[in-house]
This record gives sequence, C-alpha cells and structure tokens, in this order.
Amino acid sequence: MTEDHKQLLAVFEMQVRYLMALCDKQEQKINELNQRLTVKDSELQQSIEMIRELKARYDNLLTARIVSVNEEEAKDAKRRLSKLVREVDKCIALLNE
Repeated sequence: MTEDHKQLLAVFEMQVRYLMALCDKQEQKINELNQRLTVKDSELQQSIEMIRELKARYDNLLTARIVSVNEEEAKDAKRRLSKLVREVDKCIALLNE
C-alpha cells in the first residue's frame, strides 16, 4: 500500500468512527424521546381519566341539584295545599253554623 492509500484509509476509518459515534448519539436521543413520550402518554391517560371522573361528578351534582330543587318545590306545594285545605275547612265550618 502506498502512503496515499494509507492516508485515505485513515481518513475513511476516522469518518466511519465519527458516523458510528453520531449514530450512537442519535440512538440515545431516540431512546430518551421514546421514554419521554411514554411518560407523556401516561400523563395524558391519567388526565383523560380525571376529566371523565370530574364530568361524572359534575353530572351527579347537577342531578342532585335538580332533585333537591324539585323536593323543595314539592314541599312548598304541599304547604300551600295544606293551607288551602285549612281555609276550605274553616269556610265549611262557618257555613255549618
């Protein structure tokens, strides 16, 4: 081998090592990004589950509010009806005198 061939071979070997190092670096970066993606996916799934739970709780609160309002209205209606019945009873008692 001539000196030129040895020099070219040395340059080629250096470039191959550089490319291999670059490849290793990129592989590490890919692995790191994959781990971060896995963590983010997990966080996203937890957030979605939390949103579902909060939505269910919100719907339950709305239902409870509607039921409590209806119960309160029903109590008011019973009170008014009782008052009217008492007035009618008083009127009947006055007519019977």
